[in-house]
Amino acid sequence: MRNETALGLAEARGPWARVLRFVLYTALFMVFAGPLLALMVGAFTPTVDPTQFTLWPDRLSLDNLERAVDRNVLDYLLNSFLVVGGGLALQVLVSVFAGYALARKRFRGSAVVLVLILATMMLPEEVLAVPLSVLLADLPLLHVSLVGSLVGMIVPVAAWGFSILVMTEFMKEIPKELEESARLDGAGEFRVFWQVVLPLCRPALGVIGIFGFTMIWDQYMLLLVATDPAQYTLPLALRSLRSDDQVGIGVLLVGAFLAMLPSVLAFLALQRSFIRGLTSGAVKG
Repeated sequence: MRNETALGLAEARGPWARVLRFVLYTALFMVFAGPLLALMVGAFTPTVDPTQFTLWPDRLSLDNLERAVDRNVLDYLLNSFLVVGGGLALQVLVSVFAGYALARKRFRGSAVVLVLILATMMLPEEVLAVPLSVLLADLPLLHVSLVGSLVGMIVPVAAWGFSILVMTEFMKEIPKELEESARLDGAGEFRVFWQVVLPLCRPALGVIGIFGFTMIWDQYMLLLVATDPAQYTLPLALRSLRSDDQVGIGVLLVGAFLAMLPSVLAFLALQRSFIRGLTSGAVKG
């Protein structure tokens, strides 16, 4: 039986084919993983030449990490975890409830709501910066300012149109017969949502979890809210540290490594659900 590649070509066999595959895989690894490995090695190399990186250091040291701690990098990392933890929890909560309402309920104006949610994804962040800052400076009805507070950094990322649309489209594919059977057994609205619909949405939850984590973690719009440098998240702090002439390249590499590591760990933790969520539409029907 002839094996085919993803492009529909016949898979070559033999020693030269193995050598070619090894060379191609090595080249791809160096292109994509090489810079990340160089970043990790440079972060733990005592003397770093900003013009040269190596994958094989002469000696590893924690000197750069100690200097980064003196520059409050760990405090910035803690701020990032607080913002991402609170923002992602609210974002997932808003997405599942909004997706359930838009996918499983019939109400007048649902199409308009979907268009408005889609419109928020079409506008660049620079356009939203001014109205967002005005809104957070004087919250409607409450007339309080969230600028300069942790809550003010969480509220702007508590809802995301992408996550809502993903949950909406995924919930539309769940057979309605499951809900009808549960209601015949006496299940109420919340029980149907919690025990029937939501467990089937684990692949979609993995997708919005990874994308939401990355979006919040790398969010530079939070600079509008964080008026005090002590409130900066790690990506925001790297921007200010880079402009400081007294900060060495080693400290920046440690900060960049710490900023990259949580996103990688989040992907590894949710990898199965993420892959299932991306491929679920291809196996339906």
